[in-house]
Amino acid sequence: MTLLKRYVVRMFISLKYITANVVDRNNGRIVASASSVENALKSTLECKRTCNAKAAAVVGEVLAMRLRVEGLENGQGRGIHVDVGKEIERKGLQNRTKVWAIVNALKNNGVKLVLENV
Repeated sequence: MTLLKRYVVRMFISLKYITANVVDRNNGRIVASASSVENALKSTLECKRTCNAKAAAVVGEVLAMRLRVEGLENGQGRGIHVDVGKEIERKGLQNRTKVWAIVNALKNNGVKLVLENV
């Protein structure tokens, strides 16, 4: 069974860290992931702040690069789906700038996104 929304972006935002994954809904596998927990990302952030809008943008850029390496920046022609309204609702209104920072970083780095509930 093939799903129309095969690839989806999932975000996890805590008080300390930000993680973004792209999940293949056909088999539930994470195809690409980026997190501010990673030492390579932590070292590039100013003052080691791993959970602000700048850190979210860096996580989005790294995720976009990893999607390009996997050859999935177009989501196999259908795009990668992001339900922005649902992500903001789940993460809380105070984290909306972080959610949008990740989405904008993905778009600016050439990932074909299909935005829902904007």
